[in-house]
Amino acid sequence: MTFSRARRLGGVVVAALAAGLLTGPAASADSAPAVVGTAQGADRITAACGPTTDPAWIGRSGTGTDLVAKVTGTGARFSVWDVTTGAEDPVFTGEAQTYGTPQAGLSVPGLLDGHSYAWHAWALQGAQASAPSADCRFTVDATAPTVTVASTDFPASGTATKYAGQKGTFVLKGADAVPAGGEASGIACFRYAWMYAGTDCNSPEAVEPDADGTAKIDLKVLQWGSNNLVVNVIDNAGNVGRTTYTFYAPSNPSAPKTLGDVDGDGVADILLPDAQGNLQYIGVNATDTTPNAVIAANRAPSGQSWAPYQVAHRGWDYHAPSSDDLFIHKPGDASLTVYRNWDYGGMTKGFDRSGDRVCGDPFEPQPCPAGFAADWSKTDQIVAFGPVAGGTSPSLLTLESGNLWLLAGATSGFDKITKLTTSGAWSGYDLVAPGPDAAGNLALWARDRATGELHAYPVPKKADGTFDFSALADPKADVVATGFTVDKYPTLGSSGDADGDGKPDLWAVTADRHLVMYSGWTDANDLGPLN
Repeated sequence: MTFSRARRLGGVVVAALAAGLLTGPAASADSAPAVVGTAQGADRITAACGPTTDPAWIGRSGTGTDLVAKVTGTGARFSVWDVTTGAEDPVFTGEAQTYGTPQAGLSVPGLLDGHSYAWHAWALQGAQASAPSADCRFTVDATAPTVTVASTDFPASGTATKYAGQKGTFVLKGADAVPAGGEASGIACFRYAWMYAGTDCNSPEAVEPDADGTAKIDLKVLQWGSNNLVVNVIDNAGNVGRTTYTFYAPSNPSAPKTLGDVDGDGVADILLPDAQGNLQYIGVNATDTTPNAVIAANRAPSGQSWAPYQVAHRGWDYHAPSSDDLFIHKPGDASLTVYRNWDYGGMTKGFDRSGDRVCGDPFEPQPCPAGFAADWSKTDQIVAFGPVAGGTSPSLLTLESGNLWLLAGATSGFDKITKLTTSGAWSGYDLVAPGPDAAGNLALWARDRATGELHAYPVPKKADGTFDFSALADPKADVVATGFTVDKYPTLGSSGDADGDGKPDLWAVTADRHLVMYSGWTDANDLGPLN
C-alpha cells in the first residue's frame, strides 16, 4: 500500500508566494519581483501560503523553525504571528542577508507546541523594503507519537499459540498527544521491520491506522527463538516514535518437509522476478498470481535485481527449517551463489559465492572428470534436478558446451560429478526439472527452442536406488507436446505436482507475463498477470 508523504519539513519552512510577490524597491538595481523558494531536498516542502490553504505541519527541531525566502536584493525581513492566540503583535521579527545568494533565512526559536503561526517577508535592498508577501502558515507539532504492540499468537510473555515459520497477527496501537491549547498533527502511518524500520510512509512495510489509531498486520515469523519486531509510528509532522516488541517463537516439531518448498508452508513454490526485479514466491497450488512472499531486489547477488539470474531450488542440506536452498547463476558468470534457507525463505542470512568448482569434499578434494570446467563461466543453464543420492541433499543438472552434467551432493563442493551426455547436441534446448513423481522416479523435460516441441525424458529409479539416465542420449526423442514456442512462452518451468495426481506439472510464463499452470503439460489454466 502506498501513502502520501506526511507534510513535514524537519523544522524548515520555505516561503512559497503565489501572489503579492516581493518586489525590490524602485531605486534598486535589482528590482525584479522576488521569487519564493521551492522545495529543496526530500525533507523540505513548501509552506502553505494564501488564505484558503491549510497550514503545513512542522515537526520538532533542536534549533527552532527555519524560515527561508528567495528574494532579489540584499536580504529579507521576517515577521511571525501566533494564530492560535490571535495576538496582534508578532512573536518574532528579524532580518537576514542574502550574502550573494538568491535567498535569505533565519531560525525562529521558542515557538509553542500545537500552535499555528502565520508569517510573511519583505525583500530588502539596503535600507529599502518592498511590500510584504502574502501570508504563509504552519502549525508546530513538537511531540513524538507513541506506539504499543500486542499479539495473542506470539505474546510478549506467556506461551505462543503458533510456531516459527507461521504467520501471526500483531496489533499496533498509536497515540499522538494533543498539547494544551493546541493541536496534534495525528498519526500518518506505522512502519515495521524485523531489524530496522524506516521513517517513510511510502513503503510496503507501512500501514495506515484505523480511526481509533490501531492497525493489524499479519507477519510470518522467520526464526525460532527470540524475535524483535521494531515498529515506528510517524505523525503528519514527521515526528517518529519507536518501540521494540520482543517475543519467543517455538520451533515446530511437525514442520512440513516438501521438496520444492521455499517458504516453509509445505507447498512447493514457483520463483519468478517481478517487474521491479524482486523475487516473488507463488505456491504451486495457487489460484491466482498473488505471491506468498517477495524478496527484495537488493538481496540479489548483484544487490540490484533478481531478473538476470537463473534460480534453481529443490532440496536442502541438514539445517533448520527444512526448506529449499537457492542456487543462483547468471549465464557467463564464473561463480555460483548459494542462499542457505535458515529463515523460511526470508533469505536474510546472506549467501555463499563459489568460483572454483571443487570436486568431492571441500576439505578432501578429488580430481574432477575430464572436460569439467574449472569455474561456472561455461555453464549456460542450471536446474535443480532433485535428490539423487537419497535424503534431501540437492543436485544440479547443468548445460555446458552442449552437454549435460549432473552435480550431486552438498551445497558447497559436490560429492559426485557425472557427465551425462557427449553428443554436444543440447545447446538449443531449455531445460526443465520436474522433480520426483509419487514413485520416486525422476525426469528431465526440455523445450526445443527452434520448434517449440516439448520433450519428456524418463529417468527411472533402479532397484539399487540409482537412476537410469540413458534416455538423455538423444535430445530429439520423446516429444510429448507442441506449441510451446519461445515467442509465446518465454519461460517454462516445473515445481512438481500441482494438482495432487502424483505426477509433476508444467508451468509457463506468457509473452504478456501471465502465469499458466498445466496438468502434466495439458489443460492450461491461466492464473492471471504477474506483478
